[in-house]
This record gives sequence, C-alpha cells and structure tokens, in this order.
Amino acid sequence: MKLGRRLAVEGAGTAWLVFVGCASAALNASAPAQGWNVFDMAAAFGLALAVASYASGRVSSAHFNPAVTIGYAISGRFPARDVAPYVAAQTVGALAGAALLAAVASGRPGFAFVVSDFGSNGYGEHSPSEYTFAAVLVIESIMTFAFVLVHLVVSDSPQRRGSAPAALGACFAAIYLIAIPVSNGGMNPARSTGPALFVGDWALDQLWLFWAAPMLGGMIAGVCHRLMMRRRSYPDASAGGALGDA
Repeated sequence: MKLGRRLAVEGAGTAWLVFVGCASAALNASAPAQGWNVFDMAAAFGLALAVASYASGRVSSAHFNPAVTIGYAISGRFPARDVAPYVAAQTVGALAGAALLAAVASGRPGFAFVVSDFGSNGYGEHSPSEYTFAAVLVIESIMTFAFVLVHLVVSDSPQRRGSAPAALGACFAAIYLIAIPVSNGGMNPARSTGPALFVGDWALDQLWLFWAAPMLGGMIAGVCHRLMMRRRSYPDASAGGALGDA
C-alpha cells in the first residue's frame, strides 16, 4: 500500500479518535471540568478506536498513536523510515479532530476552553484529582506500555488479527478508566497535542510529559515484544499483516 494513502488513513483515524473521545467531555454541559464522566469518556475513546481499526486496518497500520508506531518500529514490525511520516500524520489528524470539536463546542453559550479544559491532560493542579508529576509519569508510562504490548500481541498472528480491533478498543477503554482520574487519559501524544493547542497556557507547558511518558512506554513494549518473538520463534514474526504491520 502506498505511503501517502496510509498516512491519509492514519490522520483521518486519529482525527476521529480525538473528536469522538474528547467530545464526550467537551460537549457535555453538565461536566464543566476534566475528570468528569469517567466511564463515558473511556467508552467513547475505546469505541472510537475499535471502529477506526475495523474501518482502516487493511489500508493503514491502524496505529493512530505515535507511541504505537514507535513500539512497532522497535519490535521490528514497522520500517523505521516511516515512523516520522506516521507521527506527523497522526499529529495533524489530532489537530484536525480538535479543531472540528472546537468549532462544535464553541456553539454552546458560555463555553470556554480554559473552564472545560477541552479534554487536555495535566498533572498537579491540572490533574482531575490533583495527582503529582511522578504519579502521572508512572501511570502514563505503564498504561501505554500495556496498550502497545497488547497491540503488538493481538496483531502478531493471522488467527488474532480478526478480533484485534475489538480487543484494542476494550483495552484502551480499560486503561482510560484507570488513567482519567489521574491524568485525564493520555497514552497517546497526538491525542494530547490536539486539545492542548486550543487550551494553551498550562496545557502546552505540561504537554512534553504526555509525549515523553507514552513514548517511553511504547519503546519498552517494543523491546519486550521483540524479545518475546525471539524466544517463541513465531513463524510469522516478520510477515506483513493487515493490522499493525506496514
């Protein structure tokens, strides 16, 4: 599949993920601040990811997340030369999704980005439950590690790929149930960047952590999966697949 087409699908899928996931909080007039409606937000992100993966898994690699892309590259399942274009496409897609959401949210009387936080991630006083920098660093790294490892495992054999979108959606929703009270649910640098650019101020100041921690988790997952594949000697370890592999 041509790179240009794959990048377009990655961008569109990430835009969909950001729009649907963040809309569950930003468009709810009864939830004025981040951290509210934990189940709704987790379900929205999980379902959005499952739908995007089903719709595009045979065209792109269905990453929609820079941490997933770097994890696949380190595991040897994705070409290193495509990492930067994928991350760029995902980030642009997240910005597009956030821009569309901003246009809709601004139609509500009294809406303000600073008040709603617009689905942005934060630590300290900007964490939904005021968790410290260290706590957010740990939760973002560990939860991303878990998600990327699951992503790698469910796509490493043809038998698992059919159920991969549902498994990934369920996994993402589960880790968001844990992470939303702590960091408002990041685990995806592109997803964190979109809303942060509209909120500005503190959201941009703290954004670096929501790149560093998930990317670290993704890298560790890639290393672990590569070691697992060597030990188990899967026959299709280097074979291209519809979901995950380019």
